[in-house]
Amino acid sequence: MTDNQATQGLLDFVRACPTMFHTAAAIGRRLEEAGFAYLPEGEAWHMEPGGRYYTSRNNSSVIAVKVGSELDSYHFQLAAAHGDSPCFKVKAAPELAGPGDYLRLDVEAYGGMIDNTWLDRPLGVAGRALVREGDRVESRLFATDRDVAIIPSVAIHLNREGGRAPELNRAVDLCALFSAGDLEKGAFDALVAAEVGVAPERLLARDAFLYNRQEPVAWGASPEGPEFVSAPKLDDLGCAYVALEAFLATENPHDVGVYACFDNEEVGSNTKQGAMSTFLRDVLMRTNAALGKTDEDYLRAVAGSMLVSCDNAHACHPNHAEKHDEANRCWLNRGLVIKEAANQHYCTDAFSRAALVAVLDDAGVPYQTFANRSDMAGGGTLGNLSNTQVSLHGVDVGLPQLAMHSSFETAGARDVELGIRALSAFYARDLRITGADSVTLA
Repeated sequence: MTDNQATQGLLDFVRACPTMFHTAAAIGRRLEEAGFAYLPEGEAWHMEPGGRYYTSRNNSSVIAVKVGSELDSYHFQLAAAHGDSPCFKVKAAPELAGPGDYLRLDVEAYGGMIDNTWLDRPLGVAGRALVREGDRVESRLFATDRDVAIIPSVAIHLNREGGRAPELNRAVDLCALFSAGDLEKGAFDALVAAEVGVAPERLLARDAFLYNRQEPVAWGASPEGPEFVSAPKLDDLGCAYVALEAFLATENPHDVGVYACFDNEEVGSNTKQGAMSTFLRDVLMRTNAALGKTDEDYLRAVAGSMLVSCDNAHACHPNHAEKHDEANRCWLNRGLVIKEAANQHYCTDAFSRAALVAVLDDAGVPYQTFANRSDMAGGGTLGNLSNTQVSLHGVDVGLPQLAMHSSFETAGARDVELGIRALSAFYARDLRITGADSVTLA
């Protein structure tokens, strides 16, 4: 895959994923195109060596499994990302009337977004709707193909003190303008009902989110081609995409390859479909049982397994290099970033770093190092959280990017293909782990 193909593939993926529900659906379609069979959680599972399978939970998290045909060293090799991103969720009672004839949407923050990046952007609404069909309640996806709301900023003439760096009150300043008088209360749910093709009275509930409909773009003035890619939700659709493409592009007959895309990382992962849930453990245990393995086989397999936790990294900011560690900083277009923290908010340790570095060195794939400044608190991700359910060796990686948690983020265009190459090298290599003493690259 060329740089351009990889970049365009990511842009297409972002377009298809306005919410975590759409992300799971897009991944499911891609897996089915690649020959994966869907195994619902509520049905019996049957697997065979060489088989390809996937399942989902809540229609917002997906796990796929490739069973090797020669499991002489039975273990799992996993890569995991997340499909949710910071945004605004519309509340159950969605509308605020006034002042005057205005109709506003009552929203609350999902995750830790940079609030002011949402101002003055035309927004769509997307999510899932639960509708009544006789004696059935059905879930349906929706996403408006037009802009329906905006969060207007306050003119500097009316806010001279806060015009340059506004302090925004989420209950006051971030309500979205929905109508100037043409619509009345009830119009929002009527819009959602129309999007899914039912009368408003059949709409029972919905998970609805505002989303930035600005077109993703690859750009730059370099004669060598675009240097940058800018889009909504690069954290973490960038990693969800490159991990999926690597998973599909590789074959390894000696392990059980696993791809996971979890929901709710941005709000702590402690949901039934998050990385702290039983979802990953359930899938691995059911895979073990479906292959005719014992509980003892499962525990031995996990002990010899490795997870690559994929969530984007902070590239050095062009205007604020002082925000970054002097030595452990990363850059756009220089490859996958290995992240480490003494407080273990990243799951990387010397053993897991060495294993991945050996794989990447052998494959000739570039990589970088990231750590937070020692006087600044950093974020965490899903690697350690998933380890509360499935304890295995793990390393945290990500694509370098700028403006993480903005409504429109920027990354290196060439890092997309480099990320696919790096994770393909991991999936393709048979890692034979002995405790924390050694790993053989077979």
